[in-house]
Amino acid sequence: MTVTKHELRQGRAPFAIWTASIGALMAVCILLYPEMEADMQGVSDLFASMGAFTQAFGMDRLALGTLLGFYAVECGNVLGLGGAMFAAMTGACALSREERERTADFLLSHPVSRVQVAVEKLIAVLLQVLAMNAVLLAVSLVCIAGIGEEIPFEELLRLHTAYLLMQAELACLCFGLSAVVIRGSAGAGLGIALMAYFLNLTANIADSAHALRYVTPFAYAEGAEILESGHLDGTLILLGAVYAAAAVAAGVRHYARKDIR
Repeated sequence: MTVTKHELRQGRAPFAIWTASIGALMAVCILLYPEMEADMQGVSDLFASMGAFTQAFGMDRLALGTLLGFYAVECGNVLGLGGAMFAAMTGACALSREERERTADFLLSHPVSRVQVAVEKLIAVLLQVLAMNAVLLAVSLVCIAGIGEEIPFEELLRLHTAYLLMQAELACLCFGLSAVVIRGSAGAGLGIALMAYFLNLTANIADSAHALRYVTPFAYAEGAEILESGHLDGTLILLGAVYAAAAVAAGVRHYARKDIR
């Protein structure tokens, strides 16, 4: 696991910056909840009458005056979008970095196959995504306890599991891309994350665009849907796993056969 350890060391700074930034924003949102709780019912009624905007973010199905409703909208968007961007960027740079920084000749001269290199890099990407979500869940639990609210652990665990799976899928999709795109891979990864986010908003707004739910991982990380139904959408998660596996397989196959610059 030498390559995995090396990748984790190289990714320490971006991991710390993204985790600290997202965690700080989530902590601020939670710590502000007691101050805003009394006014949130009026805000919830206002948002409920805003038509497409309300549907896009699922606020027509959430009670913003409750901790869970507030958390799903405010913290859910911060963790969902911020975590997706980090996962996509990390995955998109995994294989392309060696060629971009001209270190591939040093790495591949060692007695290790290209397939093993790719697999260990993927493990490092997924470990970073998992570690970030574990830290952010801990931050949420500590902040909720700090404001004196009862911790809805089961619901929070369900929400964070959905965010973790969504980010892992995006990381795998962009990992496959990193075997092909050398320059601008980080930007391409961020673009994929943002596109997936806005595809989900479009699917929420327009009934005619409902089929988009089957191509964006944000569909099964919808806080309103998860809290309303009490479970994750297994069909969408399975479909996302198929997309992720196909992208990883295609990326590893291409990396094993390509001419390294």
